[in-house]
Amino acid sequence: MAKFDPVLSRNWNVPDAHTLKVYESRGGYQAARKALTTMDPDAVVNLVKDSELRGRGGAGFPCGLKWTFLPKDRKETLMCVNGDESEPATFNNRYLLELDPHMFLEGILISCFATRASTAYAYLRFEYIKGAKILEEAIAEARAAGHLGKNIYGTGFNLDVWVHRGAGAYICGEETGLIESLEGKRGWPRIKPPFPAIEGAFRKPTVVNNVETLCCVPHIVERGAAWFKSIGTPKSYGPKLYTVSGHVEKQVCVELPLGVTCRELIDEHAGGVWKGRKAKAAVPGGISMGLLSADELDTPLDFESLRKPGCLGLGTAAVTVIDDHTPIIDYLVNTARFFAHESCGQCTPCREGTGWMNKTIHRIKNGGGRVEDLDVMLHLANNLGIIPGTTICGLADGAAWPIKNALAKFRPELEEYIRTHQTPGAGPTPLQLDIAAGRRVDLVQLAPAIAAAAPPAAALHSPGRPSA
Repeated sequence: MAKFDPVLSRNWNVPDAHTLKVYESRGGYQAARKALTTMDPDAVVNLVKDSELRGRGGAGFPCGLKWTFLPKDRKETLMCVNGDESEPATFNNRYLLELDPHMFLEGILISCFATRASTAYAYLRFEYIKGAKILEEAIAEARAAGHLGKNIYGTGFNLDVWVHRGAGAYICGEETGLIESLEGKRGWPRIKPPFPAIEGAFRKPTVVNNVETLCCVPHIVERGAAWFKSIGTPKSYGPKLYTVSGHVEKQVCVELPLGVTCRELIDEHAGGVWKGRKAKAAVPGGISMGLLSADELDTPLDFESLRKPGCLGLGTAAVTVIDDHTPIIDYLVNTARFFAHESCGQCTPCREGTGWMNKTIHRIKNGGGRVEDLDVMLHLANNLGIIPGTTICGLADGAAWPIKNALAKFRPELEEYIRTHQTPGAGPTPLQLDIAAGRRVDLVQLAPAIAAAAPPAAALHSPGRPSA
């Protein structure tokens, strides 16, 4: 690859880059001044739209296009910035928050000006304690220097930015789940429509963008859409922060043009697969995206190319490497357990499907599997929310995709594991076999077992209260 000059990470190795003094000394907030004093909001929207900047949070939706969905006659606009970053193995937003928070704030400022938002909420995952503290300090610095607050740069534009910390729920990475949590309610997704652009936080028109997405905006304003599109690949333009972890010599967050291959990331930036082993597979962008096999590691990591080997997409560009000593069943155990735990439970297909998938995979792991279980898992995966309209958000799709992907690419290994790992008594019960086979279940015959498993009658009544 030709030499690439960092954009988003250019200040990371500069001492005290998180402070306003250092950020301004390196040209910080000049793009914001340019946007607010020489451009109108629609011009900024059109510039970002022309750059074809796509969201870096997972879905890859065009950022500028999303901004145009706001009602023309709106009286107030809110901005919610998604820094929840709870997709496993993803930590690029963390670097941006901790090492260069003012670039993030400048991105918020320009984006709020473009969308006419007067209030922005930076929603951070609860575990980012250090990042939240640094961002709070940066906001105070920016406000004192006139980059936030009233009449910014004498233009009459007002903006307040507030940090809101989540409570550690994966589902709050979904934009309407984030909004519900922000409002102080249980963090689970809303039925759409209405979409946030029409009725979002506090029932007002709301823009929801990712941290890294907004960090790209100042550079687009400074250098132009053509410059941005000179980086990356067609339909996947600009720089991207990739994280690499798992079975590698060093875990890294590295900035490269969109379209770098998974193999290059592993070999040239992460020091190769650890312990002299070989890669069996790699997760290209968070576990909900599926798997690349060892033969597919030369696939470009961009928004379009990853669909060819059967992955759901680029996701968060969080690469997790699995070495050739690791059974795929272990990957499935961790994946199924995660999604079963993080499902909010609102939608039946997701709530029940992730639970059954988790139980089935754990039973296989513990020596009670049948080869037929793989077909049952595939049936579950194909009916777990992939069918449009069966779940409110995409968690069910993300839970099902890695299962389908692993079964398609590693079925012989899974069948061999089932045949060679059999533990007496660990298999499915007769009732589970009947349910899996779709046979009628005689509830009269089950009554004694249900009664035996029920709690004592005394436990069903409060002390001192007579039973009915």
